[in-house]
Amino acid sequence: MRLRKLLGVVFVLFTLLAVNSLYLGAVTLLESVSGALYQDYFYLLMFLLHLLIGLLLIPPFMIFGILHQSRARLKSNRYAIRAGYLLFASGLVLLFSGVVLTRFGFLEINNPGVRAFAYWMHVGTPLLALWLFVVHRMAGRPINWRMGMRWGAAAVLCALGLTLLQLQRGEGSGSVAGEFPFSPAQVRLSGTRPHIPESHIMQDEFCAECHGDIASQFAMSMHKFSSFNNPAYRFSVEEARDALWQRDKKLDAARLCASCHDQVPLFSGRFDDPGYDPDSDPGAGAGITCIGCHAITAINSPKGNGAYDFRDPPRYPFAFSDNGFLQALNRQLIKAKPAYHKTSFLKPVHKSALFCSACHKVSLPYELNHYKWLRGQNHYDSFLLSGVSGHRVDSFYYPERAIPNCAHCHMPLHASADPAARISESKGVPSVHNHLFAAANTGVPHLLGQASQAIESRRDFMQRAARLDIFGLREQGDIDGKLSAPLRPQLPVLQPGNRYLLELVVRTQGIGHQLTQGTTDSNELWLDLTVRDGSRVIGRSGALGEDGDVDPWSYFINSYLLDRQGRRIERRDAQNIFVALYDHQIPPGAAATVHYALQVPDDAVGPISVEASLKYRKFDTRFLRHVAGGNFKRNDLPVVTIAEDRVALPVTGGVEAVPAQAIEVDAWERWNNYGIGLLRKGKRELRQAGEAFRRVEAIRPDHGAVNLARALYEEGRLEPAAAALGRAETAGAAPWTLAWYSALVEREFGHLDRAIEYLEALVETRFVEARRRGFDFSSDYRVLVQLGRTLFERARQARGEARAADKKRYLQRARSWLEKALEIDPENAAAHYNLALVFSEMGVTAESDRHRALHDKYRSDDQAVEQAVSTHRRHNPAADHAAEETALYDLQRRDAFGLELRQRIAAAGSD
Repeated sequence: MRLRKLLGVVFVLFTLLAVNSLYLGAVTLLESVSGALYQDYFYLLMFLLHLLIGLLLIPPFMIFGILHQSRARLKSNRYAIRAGYLLFASGLVLLFSGVVLTRFGFLEINNPGVRAFAYWMHVGTPLLALWLFVVHRMAGRPINWRMGMRWGAAAVLCALGLTLLQLQRGEGSGSVAGEFPFSPAQVRLSGTRPHIPESHIMQDEFCAECHGDIASQFAMSMHKFSSFNNPAYRFSVEEARDALWQRDKKLDAARLCASCHDQVPLFSGRFDDPGYDPDSDPGAGAGITCIGCHAITAINSPKGNGAYDFRDPPRYPFAFSDNGFLQALNRQLIKAKPAYHKTSFLKPVHKSALFCSACHKVSLPYELNHYKWLRGQNHYDSFLLSGVSGHRVDSFYYPERAIPNCAHCHMPLHASADPAARISESKGVPSVHNHLFAAANTGVPHLLGQASQAIESRRDFMQRAARLDIFGLREQGDIDGKLSAPLRPQLPVLQPGNRYLLELVVRTQGIGHQLTQGTTDSNELWLDLTVRDGSRVIGRSGALGEDGDVDPWSYFINSYLLDRQGRRIERRDAQNIFVALYDHQIPPGAAATVHYALQVPDDAVGPISVEASLKYRKFDTRFLRHVAGGNFKRNDLPVVTIAEDRVALPVTGGVEAVPAQAIEVDAWERWNNYGIGLLRKGKRELRQAGEAFRRVEAIRPDHGAVNLARALYEEGRLEPAAAALGRAETAGAAPWTLAWYSALVEREFGHLDRAIEYLEALVETRFVEARRRGFDFSSDYRVLVQLGRTLFERARQARGEARAADKKRYLQRARSWLEKALEIDPENAAAHYNLALVFSEMGVTAESDRHRALHDKYRSDDQAVEQAVSTHRRHNPAADHAAEETALYDLQRRDAFGLELRQRIAAAGSD
């Protein structure tokens, strides 16, 4: 009798579990067919009920099974006994597989293969158990089929009703009542209320309970220290808030900073308070939290400035409960049913480069500077318009395969036992993406006293970014002097008393955006050169002064920014940025050539050694003085050597022989990089660039001829450029780059139809090799604008009534391509200008006026900035020198940091 009651308990629990399982299975099937997400809070409660019923079923099932077998094993119906054994075994498999999937602490299995096997065992075993139950009962007592059918129909109808209710609630069943903007930032908060409680965003500790490996990486990342817990950022943003309050009596413009740096104070509503005290707000030290990134649901524009949609994500039951048991239940539910968690916190957009554009592309709107729209830092477009991404049509170098996103470099796979780990093809072991977001900021970890590991990991990352080459030597200390290159194997003999130009080349490699990008006004990247005659220092550039400041006459790879009064931007005061005096950043896969003037002393005995290094420090001394205030003593932030090179040269009559020296880089590539650096300087050194590319063509005609064509085109020598393109095509140069320059040349010749054919081939990527390597040139918006402009010019050639239809078609095509360019870059001044022309020609005055206004908004204001530039150049000789198109850096300048006293005196005497 007791055994029958126990069986009744098993039947009741099994029936409830069956109804519950049918509902859960129906939702899973619905999601699989539709591709939509129908899981919601109710679904999770039902899944929790599934777990609880399943756990409750284990004791009575086990007790009944064991007792029933002990009583039935001596009976004569062996067929029923065997079926009973199999039924019990299938029940055990069903229950055990459920326990495996639930991820209890004592049995937490994360291997995807094991879990997939357990899942299908858990799904398939009930069908087997049902069949075995029928077989078992048919071998014994007769089955009451009518009652069974009634119970089965009731279960199916109940499950169907629940599923229909789920459908009625709709996909995701989230109630989104509206969108709340934070203008002038582009971020939009989705939901039913304009703010989010801080506790809903600050859940890093909760995330770390499961994702401890990822959390430990993130704890040292700059995303973690993006907010008021970063002393450098805190100085700048508090100064900006003060300035904006004094000017506007409101802080709206500061939301531009907060949308990417201070999400917790911004979304909680505290950031807008003029009396906001970061020291009394835990959210001020939260940085970008786990939720801060993973609650982003979409990127609403490629404009940057926080152009993302953010939603307080749906949680599992009891997420915010203070009860310990309910908290444990919540964690267990996430482990047991992680699919909903993953879908809520990992969207497809998180895997795209566009995701990073939201905060790594910046513009300075009128609301901030009370002047006009200006472009700020822009990692995204720098990556997009690069050979690394496979989108740029005229990169100097390309990878074997296009790099699809920023995470490829900044979040490399890292072997891990984290529950989110998956076996990757490249690693072959369970791995997660590294959440240190390795980059170049060694300054803040040092200021915060972080472990050396945080700095060293960034140091290792940076040492892949560039290569330095002491390439050549020009006689007479002039850019037109005779060139001896490449140094190694050539080692020209120097003449005492003669003047030379040392030619150095910095080539970017292993980097997908400009070097440095980001906060280029305070980033400090410079060349450090020491020239010795034996042990005596005879030339110096890039040395540090007493305060740790770099000699201002050094060559810096940076942007030199000014305010409206012509003063240097040195406080990271974005609201005052007006114009760049110069921009020495180097694009990915490109190079910079730097000229150093050296006078060989009359008494030189040799060998003369040249040691050069490319050095980096996160904050320059000017900015650090402001951050430290009265506590400033010296700039002792870590200095990282990114690249270095050295060479020893003999001197006529020298007392010591100079051994042969080698370099691993091929001669053609060294010549090519040298030419690239000269080409990028502008008109003054195009002839020298052409000479370098002719040397390349003699060794590697595919690279040399096409780059020579670039130089000739820039000089305006179209016929020789066309001839060079023909040789490049014969040599097998990249056909897409040939198509681009062929289009430009044909357009200048007036052959618009040919130019259009080349440009359309590019936007459609009609190149087998390019497609094989994952390249897609339809995202190079320069090509789209050029195509739109050329089609517009072609339309204007279609004159008269007879050709009106042709003209209309050309204008429609021009409009289409220009609008596609704006989809990629909505702030493209050239696209707006050409659309204004197109709409004017079409007679659509309103649209023409709109695009003229947008062109005026986004174009550069050359006349207004001229006074600021000239003012600064008059008062800062070092900056004036660096801004020259062709600058010669004197290694024996009077007052050069690091030059011995008697060398300074000698240099002063020669002035």
